[in-house]
Amino acid sequence: MEPPSNEQVLHEVQGMMKELFQLDVDRVQPGARLVQDLELDSLDAIDLAVLVEEKTGLKFDEARIRKLKTVADLVASIHEHGPNRVQRTGTT
Repeated sequence: MEPPSNEQVLHEVQGMMKELFQLDVDRVQPGARLVQDLELDSLDAIDLAVLVEEKTGLKFDEARIRKLKTVADLVASIHEHGPNRVQRTGTT
């Protein structure tokens, strides 16, 4: 099975952000900054880390999440550390 593309991983991240934070997927674009643009705080980072771990099986602790500045950083990190693990749920 072919690993998901960055576009597919972005789609999953958009679904996670919508599920967790009720963010419109139009706001969750690669250039969006997690703190400044999407207004995520440290508690949100923990929630996001837990959901990413549930969806991908990857260990995404708060320290790792804090290093990410943009949605593109998150997508790249997921893709780099386990592209075959992303569940294709079709959630948006």
